[in-house]
Amino acid sequence: MAGRIEDYALIGDMQTAALVCRDGTVDWLCLPRFDSHAIFAGLLGTGEHGFWRMGPAYAPGAEPPTAARRTYRGDSLILESEWDTGRGTVRVTDFMPPRDGAPQLIRIVEGVSGRVPMRSELRMRFSYGRVVPWVHKHEGRTVAVAGPDSVWFDTDVETYGKALTTYADFTVAPGDRIAFTISWEPSHKQPPPLPEPEQSLEATEDFWRDWVEHCTYHGPYREAVVRSLITLKALTYAPTGGIVAAPTTSLPEEIGGVRNWDYRYTWLRDAAITLSSLLRTGYREEARAWREWLLRAVAGDPENLQIMYGIAGERELGEAELDWLPGYENSTPVRVGNGAAHQLQLDVYGEVTEALHLAHMTGLARNDYASVLQLKLIRYLEDHWQEPDEGIWEVRGPRRHFVHSKVMAWVAVDRTIKLIESGDADGPLERWKQLRDDIHRDVCEKGYDKERNTFTQSYGSRELDASLLLIPQMGFLPPDDKRVIGTIEAIQRELSTSDGFILRYPTDGKDEGVDGLPGDEGAFLACSFWMADDLAMIGRVDEARRLFEKLLSLRNDLGLLAEEWDPRLQRQVGNFPQAFSHVPLIDTALRLTASGAYGG
Repeated sequence: MAGRIEDYALIGDMQTAALVCRDGTVDWLCLPRFDSHAIFAGLLGTGEHGFWRMGPAYAPGAEPPTAARRTYRGDSLILESEWDTGRGTVRVTDFMPPRDGAPQLIRIVEGVSGRVPMRSELRMRFSYGRVVPWVHKHEGRTVAVAGPDSVWFDTDVETYGKALTTYADFTVAPGDRIAFTISWEPSHKQPPPLPEPEQSLEATEDFWRDWVEHCTYHGPYREAVVRSLITLKALTYAPTGGIVAAPTTSLPEEIGGVRNWDYRYTWLRDAAITLSSLLRTGYREEARAWREWLLRAVAGDPENLQIMYGIAGERELGEAELDWLPGYENSTPVRVGNGAAHQLQLDVYGEVTEALHLAHMTGLARNDYASVLQLKLIRYLEDHWQEPDEGIWEVRGPRRHFVHSKVMAWVAVDRTIKLIESGDADGPLERWKQLRDDIHRDVCEKGYDKERNTFTQSYGSRELDASLLLIPQMGFLPPDDKRVIGTIEAIQRELSTSDGFILRYPTDGKDEGVDGLPGDEGAFLACSFWMADDLAMIGRVDEARRLFEKLLSLRNDLGLLAEEWDPRLQRQVGNFPQAFSHVPLIDTALRLTASGAYGG
């Protein structure tokens, strides 16, 4: 059985990623890309669907022991786990070197004290656990082959096969260092080069040390900010600059429920806000790469902007269900692909334009096509902003006039007006100023409940929505506007959980809710960070700091966050780790640091 979501550590090479549990089991790995088929899919099923465990040997039928300690080596993505046993202490170092050839996952076992019997159990299952590969020896190396894929297993320890699993039993003493590596290669090609684990470890540590040195944030929350930045970098697909929302699919928003989605794609919204956080902490190269990815992804058809694309800019992300996988803690269906790709979400135009605006304001070298794209997006909005859409949360119910979508349409027009006024683009300035005023007036008249002094989720509704917290952050209204303060206080009353975190919107349990789905979900962590931001903006800085530090306490022992927090089960839920949680963590830390609201 897979561990709790927060029991996992992330390692990756900026092209794919693996999740390693506290007991030393790799339960999730897709090769060669984030969105490829998994060779270890035990996270969404059982051991029969693929895993790789490395740890102290244990008795048949017993549970594998969990590590007594684990940490990342400094500011890196190199995981170190230590077990204390009756016979001594052992350390396992797991990492994926930044790739210049075949993707590799390397595990180095090191004796710390005593003599510790160890076992490696490697069960490769291709195509998300459905296909058992042909495993055989080739010139002293173990190779697993199925269809287009081959995975090569290299170690100096003797291995043997049993029950369609590759084992290695060995003992480590102080000073021993024994390496194990798996490498992927297309099955029709020559074998990948023999790995060099120690050299790769040194190069990986150097890479992360050099990258973190570019961080410009040195405030009181630096540890949390740097870990979040490393996580965001790990979610960036290096060859193209695309940023995945998370490296997993179908980790449930409700344990046992149906809210299970594939997040291994580039949402324009998530990527745009990730870009803004990277820019504000000194990472302009990542911003440049994402802008180039964006221009390629939408090239030739900006009027039909999708809300998400594949990590190389692919448009077709057809959704399917993997019925042979029982799901994480029996949460089904397990989905791959995402049918929301072709939804209409007008807010995306605002997020993209805001990101391009911020890149321009922070001195990123001008790109003429980026300005052309921005003008084309506004011309589209000019004709379509009054239409209903599916909104920021990708509801699968009927389209509505979501207030957040209209606000972000206003943002898109406002930032483009600023671009024209700066002299870096030409456009119908007066006409678009009138458009900006028209959208603003429409939202304030139709999306505001005077009786309750709050903006609402959509025109004519009484429901609230945590995305309304972005109204002051986007500059749509000033923080001291009574309508902004009323909205913040209404969301605190109506969308707070018992422990003070924020839900996205009301759900209706067994009945189909506003999002067209049955069931409930946890508190959406991004929304809780937005609340902390808003509280700081309206002068309630002590309250903002307390909420922020309470949110930091939800991170796992390695500083990682999933999408949501289940207040009933007191555990993380949703895909993991989640960019949309780590980005607002960075943003709130920057705001609180600037306000002096920290400490004590």
